[in-house]
Amino acid sequence: MLAMAAVFAAAFGVILSGCKPAASEVPEVGNSDVQKTRIVIDAFGNEVEVPEHPKRVLALSEVDLDAMLALGETPFGASAGRGQETFPRYLLDQTEGIELMGALYRPSFERVIGARPDLILCGGWMDDGVEKKLRKIAPVVRTYRVDDGWRTALQNVAAALNLQDQAEAFEQAYAERVASIQAELGDSLQQTASIIRWNPKGPAFMHADSFARKITGDLGLGIPEGQDVEGPAHSKTISFENLNLIDADWVFLGTLTGEGDAQRSFDAARSNPAFAQLKAVKSGQVVVVDGSMWTSSGGPIAALQLVEEIHGALK
Repeated sequence: MLAMAAVFAAAFGVILSGCKPAASEVPEVGNSDVQKTRIVIDAFGNEVEVPEHPKRVLALSEVDLDAMLALGETPFGASAGRGQETFPRYLLDQTEGIELMGALYRPSFERVIGARPDLILCGGWMDDGVEKKLRKIAPVVRTYRVDDGWRTALQNVAAALNLQDQAEAFEQAYAERVASIQAELGDSLQQTASIIRWNPKGPAFMHADSFARKITGDLGLGIPEGQDVEGPAHSKTISFENLNLIDADWVFLGTLTGEGDAQRSFDAARSNPAFAQLKAVKSGQVVVVDGSMWTSSGGPIAALQLVEEIHGALK
């Protein structure tokens, strides 16, 4: 945690000054005051007029929530994490006071209206009907496409909030931390890593363009043979007869919810002879991780935390 704190300090210790775009003036949502607005271009090419300094922002994806917190901002409300009933587990210690707006991509419109937002951020997949209803409540900025990386999401969230300098500082701190770990670990990074989501029916590996795979790629860890599949999602469930497909020098394994049928399935697998024969199991290099962070969509805080967890495992 000390290393993490040092990186965040580096990211936000210096905020550069910059020129602000020309602004117009419109009444503030839920307020008789007048506030300035600007035009931003979102991840889907839409021009959106947003408040210059929004005060009641809703972050309706786990990546939007992560990115706002990384920029030093707290949203008024946010959606739950993927497969969870509350905010992503890895962000729970930073979300006190934030109102829950409902499930991921399925917000409660009663709560959204009650929040009186002046800006809504929602990246990734969003039903057109849901988006249309949200746009009647407040300006909506689509912050990233499904296959975009965390850097794109951070940049677009920063643009919507007028915090581009903070985003640049975070990215620089991340790059410096990656370089530091690479220098420290050296040849230890010349290994393969398998990232596994254990579902109720068994394991699936994360594809080459998934969030966590991009982080291991930043560090230089290789992809096992048979797992170099394009796309941001994960494979179909792998049978116990084909467990060798999930093997690697290192296996990072988690369940999305941390409990329930998926966790029970993994617990049962530990006594399976096929699981015991995996190279990573024999060498003691299976690392149980938070699947809500490793096997889902993640933002900048998750990216930095993954780097630290990989460093902790390999050093």
